Amino acid sequence: MTGPHRASRALAHLGEIDPALAVLSLACRHRDGTGRTKTQGETILYGLGFEQLGLAEQVGLAAHHVLHVALQHSDRKAALAERLGERFDPSLFDLAADGIINETLQLADHALPRPAVMLTELLADIGDAAPSAIAAVSEWDADRLAMHLHADPQRAEKARDFGATRGFAQDLDLGEADSEGEPQKAADWRNHMLRALEAGRKAGTGIGRFGAILADLAPSTIPWEVELRGILAKALSDQPQTSHRRPAGRWIAMAADALDRGAPEPVFQPGQSRDASRPRVVVALDTSSSIDALTQSLFFAEVQGVARRTAAEVHLLAFDEEVFETRRIDGFGATLADLNLRTGGGTDFAPVFAASDRINPSILVMLTDLDAPCPAAPAYPVIWAVPGRAEVSVPYGRCLRVGG
Repeated sequence: MTGPHRASRALAHLGEIDPALAVLSLACRHRDGTGRTKTQGETILYGLGFEQLGLAEQVGLAAHHVLHVALQHSDRKAALAERLGERFDPSLFDLAADGIINETLQLADHALPRPAVMLTELLADIGDAAPSAIAAVSEWDADRLAMHLHADPQRAEKARDFGATRGFAQDLDLGEADSEGEPQKAADWRNHMLRALEAGRKAGTGIGRFGAILADLAPSTIPWEVELRGILAKALSDQPQTSHRRPAGRWIAMAADALDRGAPEPVFQPGQSRDASRPRVVVALDTSSSIDALTQSLFFAEVQGVARRTAAEVHLLAFDEEVFETRRIDGFGATLADLNLRTGGGTDFAPVFAASDRINPSILVMLTDLDAPCPAAPAYPVIWAVPGRAEVSVPYGRCLRVGG
């Protein structure tokens, strides 16, 4: 914090009423700005209208932006924009982040400029009402809520309409999606937050009284797409195979030495060769399961991206109680929109595993809700990509939580 600026008096008062936020504010950069008050990475720019607010509202608005910085919302917004590409709506992330922060500050008895976006009201408006404010901030982090809003066009439109009724305006600039110093910066801010919450807990005032329950303090650090990408890349990597047609280099040297010395030829040692066959991925899509269109789209984009990098074939098997669609989807430009997928009905895994066996894949990825008995384990590895967040068990293979 450098030099006199518009927020000096508010930040001094913040130190008297909320020790946790006061500690966090020391790690932020504070500058006077020309437009609306907003967060820009780790810098808070205080707009021309800031001084027109009463002191209590100035403190609340400064606290709002201190939390934006401390929770790294600018960088997390940029990371989500990178994940969703053209589907990304920055206003939906800002709505989610503002709702969580404002609900937190209201619980801590901070005043906020009105009207304000509140998490409990936003959730109620989109049809996901929480039993209490504490329950809401304990369950939702900004990334997960923003993805939830993006996943359904009608839900997204309801959220935008709700924001319009509350005079919502975006106050969060994009940060850096993936910089070299990102892990260290994230660790530094976690340490700042832990020290700040401890100071607030000891004082018994402000967000320190309950801040540790905030889901936004510990959002998912590895998006499921990145985890899927790593699993597939490892499974499809070109691994050397033992070949009795090619001698090992060590054996050649030993045989030459034995010939020079007139000694018996050593026992043959096979070498290694590259697998000439093209790797195959079978993607089995359970169309009876509750997987939203956005998650399906991200899922297939990741599978196709890995296929392009590894030159793998990708075979889609769409199924419910039977396999009703079989198609290669590793060609450039193939999307889910090209497919006529039926929905609903029951689920039976036996036909899709039989169809996968005939393809003989390097790996099978099952996008399903697991609502059917599992057949015996096949000879190849299986990833069970399951929607939602609840813990589930699978009889074999790897379970990956997607969406939700």
